[in-house]
Amino acid sequence: MTEAEILERLKRRMRSSRHSRVVMGIGDDCAIYRGLGAAEDLLLTTDLLIEGVHFLRATHRPADIGHKALARGLSDIAAMGGKPSFCLLSLALPKPISAKWIDSFYSGLLKLAAAHGVLLAGGDLSRAEQIACDIVCAGTVPRAQALLRSGARPGDSIYVSGALGGSALGLATPRGAAQRRHRRPEPRVELGQYLRKTLHANAAMDLSDGLSIDLARMCRASETSAAIDRVPRFPGATMEQALHGGEDYELLFTMRPEARVPAVFRGIPLTRIGTMLKGPETRVLLDGKPLPVLGHDHFRR
Repeated sequence: MTEAEILERLKRRMRSSRHSRVVMGIGDDCAIYRGLGAAEDLLLTTDLLIEGVHFLRATHRPADIGHKALARGLSDIAAMGGKPSFCLLSLALPKPISAKWIDSFYSGLLKLAAAHGVLLAGGDLSRAEQIACDIVCAGTVPRAQALLRSGARPGDSIYVSGALGGSALGLATPRGAAQRRHRRPEPRVELGQYLRKTLHANAAMDLSDGLSIDLARMCRASETSAAIDRVPRFPGATMEQALHGGEDYELLFTMRPEARVPAVFRGIPLTRIGTMLKGPETRVLLDGKPLPVLGHDHFRR
């Protein structure tokens, strides 16, 4: 089964209740918990980072791994337009691993946490055959104002931040800017809040698995299709890497067609790449032709 098929089977088994304060569960970047009478909604997300799947000790320094573990969770908070507040980290380590490695790992994580005002509030430690991290990030957003994947509408303009394919290029490149992009992704937290508060985006999500698969997910959530005709590429990245490479952690968002979107936000390019179309079939077209969905899926056959 694919990841999407597993999630659909799980959602069918879940019982929803109109009395539940979980107003968004499976199917978006974060779960949303709405406290009784609260002015803010609580955003919650969790992400795994596993040796041999997401990184190699031979190519990633421990500080890189700590940074990346937190960056993945912060990117989900950013996608909802939220403000991150605290995180929990479960870390499993093999034998032998040095105190120096552990200190460096936490230094990478805590440096990024400090940059975004995030508190490491707890977690768990265990032994394992390989390094594995599970980060839980929590944040807040004004009540009922979170950006959702399901908010896109036919006619919306589609945008992405930054340039795509840099992380995929960095995975194959031993040095340079692309490898730094792969090892130290920068979550677009401030941009996410700007999209919500100032631009009033209709929908948003982060690009963690690749543009082709993530745009298809947005279409499915919104019951729309999409046509794109432009893909901003990281210098040196191929079109395949830009379309299907994962771990860019840029933001994909849609705007009303009449909205004015600046070309740059704090040094980050914002590029219009296409238009949302009527659904409910969820097709993605590139230059008028169907775009294969080839982004990262852990469970793809």
